[in-house]
Amino acid sequence: MLSTKVTCNSHGQDSSYFLGWEEYEKNPFDEVKNPNGIIQMGLAENQLSFDLLESWLQKNPDAAAFNKPNTNQSIFKELALFQDYHGLPAFKNALVRFMSEIRGNTVTFDPNNLVLTAGATSANETLMFCLANPGDAFLIPTPYYPGFDRDLKWRTGAEIVPIQCSSLNGFRITKSALDEAYKQAEKQNLKVKGVLVTNPSNPLGTSLSLHELDLLVNFISTKNIHLISDEIYSGTVFSSPSFISIMDVLKNRNLMNTDVCKRVHIVYSLSKDLGLPGFRIGAIYSNDDRVVSAATKMSSFGLISSQTQYLLSEILSDKTFTKTYLSENRRRLKQRHEMLVKGLQKTGIRCLQGNAGLFCWVDMRHLLSSDTFEGELELWEKIVYEVGLNISPGSSCHCSEPGWFRVCFANMSEETLILAMQRVKSFVDSMAKKNNQSRHQQLLNRNSRRTKSLPKWVFSLSFHHREVSGADER
Repeated sequence: MLSTKVTCNSHGQDSSYFLGWEEYEKNPFDEVKNPNGIIQMGLAENQLSFDLLESWLQKNPDAAAFNKPNTNQSIFKELALFQDYHGLPAFKNALVRFMSEIRGNTVTFDPNNLVLTAGATSANETLMFCLANPGDAFLIPTPYYPGFDRDLKWRTGAEIVPIQCSSLNGFRITKSALDEAYKQAEKQNLKVKGVLVTNPSNPLGTSLSLHELDLLVNFISTKNIHLISDEIYSGTVFSSPSFISIMDVLKNRNLMNTDVCKRVHIVYSLSKDLGLPGFRIGAIYSNDDRVVSAATKMSSFGLISSQTQYLLSEILSDKTFTKTYLSENRRRLKQRHEMLVKGLQKTGIRCLQGNAGLFCWVDMRHLLSSDTFEGELELWEKIVYEVGLNISPGSSCHCSEPGWFRVCFANMSEETLILAMQRVKSFVDSMAKKNNQSRHQQLLNRNSRRTKSLPKWVFSLSFHHREVSGADER
């Protein structure tokens, strides 16, 4: 009596990515109430700059009270009755200016090409509905955000074909990897409708290079397919190389207002850059009028409240604030990133060199009991249950190599991160001690077996030699 959406298991909720969250929720760390609980390091939230937003709200009480600036005139009724799914013009204008500011004002965005959605999750799914039919495929570089298995596939019926990237070149996208993924889709009789990338990458914490972006543009041009660039972490780039948007590439290659440009779509959100996931502010930017029209109609199923749009339009229109926020937030992210990297280095664990995001891509291959995904999950379970940290195993991100983990650093206090590093060090030290004891026992066993296999005259000769040697020493 129920639909297959209810009875099927394609949501991805059984992934270790989500299972780790469930274990955390059963035993959440609290420095006072539950100091031995599980520390959440699997959640990519930016909690480092809330004080800046709260300070702005204190200085601008009219915005939160829904009064017109510098007046006592309420606009509550006006906002409460606003139902236009195109969105508040003031908010769309402020949002595209903020997107340009993040990109150094090297490119501009037309608010008429912007579709507002209830978060990036809704934006990505809406694009799937617009660009792919059930059974069509999108190519995605690995490792990728585990939630894409839900966001892109569950309701749309679309398929994902991985572009296999390797640690040998820092998981960079290559032409051969793109070609191979396309061939694999053809072997599965899947029609490839496009490529989706996250830039900066989740979970790698790296921004795409100009070479990679050029490869992608060339690839979609040759194959006559779409490119979705999920740029929700664009404002988190805290060190070089600087962020390059796909819009920069299109502009510099004189591809604006071309058929290629119409097949390039950007997803954006304020969940990461401003740390406001609960406000559900997402957006699609497309140069294809048909996509904009269809996505706008679909957005009626997941609108952003007019009150939220108004408040954010006031915040983002304050140029002094946005400039200060972006600069200070990047500084804090860089500092926190360095804390995690150095803390892990002290335990002998290294990270992929990153320049963006709210997490590190951590190499724990040397801690695996076996170079397999079974070995990875065994280590992950120890880290969750014994160490008390929820981190995301690389297998949940479809990484082709076991032993990599995504570890988040911006959703906790500095003190909690220090405690987490202490727990990691204790765990690694205990593992090293057990391994040493095991190797020592193996050596003793080997020597014992070797001794038992020797003839009696060898023991006699060895005993006589020790007596003579001892007499010489005395």
